[in-house]
Amino acid sequence: MMDPSPGRHRRRRGGGTDPAADPVIALAGNPNAGKTSLFNAMTGAVQQVSNYPGVTVECKEGSARRNGRRYSVVDLPGTYSLTAFSQEETVARDFILGHGPVLVVNVVDASNLERNLYLSVQLMEMRVPVIVALNMSDVAEKRGIRINAETLSKMLGVPVVKTVGSRGRGVEELLDTCAAVMDGAVEAVPTSIRYGHLVDEEVDTLARMLEEVLPGDTSQAAQWFAVKLLEKDDVVARQVREFAGDRAG
Repeated sequence: MMDPSPGRHRRRRGGGTDPAADPVIALAGNPNAGKTSLFNAMTGAVQQVSNYPGVTVECKEGSARRNGRRYSVVDLPGTYSLTAFSQEETVARDFILGHGPVLVVNVVDASNLERNLYLSVQLMEMRVPVIVALNMSDVAEKRGIRINAETLSKMLGVPVVKTVGSRGRGVEELLDTCAAVMDGAVEAVPTSIRYGHLVDEEVDTLARMLEEVLPGDTSQAAQWFAVKLLEKDDVVARQVREFAGDRAG
């Protein structure tokens, strides 16, 4: 269950990112959600491929400009979750956790919303800034599926933009929204996920402990780490032990 506190992406003053660096926009989503089409529409023809040590998975990188500023746009591997059972999941997860501050555009197949929102929930647990792109909205409409973007935005606590990446529809609005979040004009802090009183107590207690262990920008993801530890995620447990060892040393 999500805490229905309203307007988490309300406008605020100040903030923003380091003007000397290109802010990073990472596209994350399920395979076949139209993520790469949206990436191409955002970045145009100038792209490069990045390889990561120890894995065969590639990420595409490009850039986009808005209001006279350049943004680095990264097309992360398609993944259904952020549990590191595959190379794609590992690369996507490590990028989001290790490249803060980063704005995540969660590309969602509007015609299959329920399945796609599983990844959205995990991103919300990470407490990273998120914009949901309701992609393939034309396919959803042809199937008689109507999604109220404003209502979904209030439920999730983040901006929601309807897009059709293959046709470039909604891309301008998406880039405007990204720029507003990056400039600090709009907040995109997700609604807190609640799981019921007993589980919430365990998660909150563990998250407070983890905040003392997790380094730097990773500390905002304490809730996500706590949930993964309760799920007995071996990869996360090993990572937390390494963080604790570094802290002790």
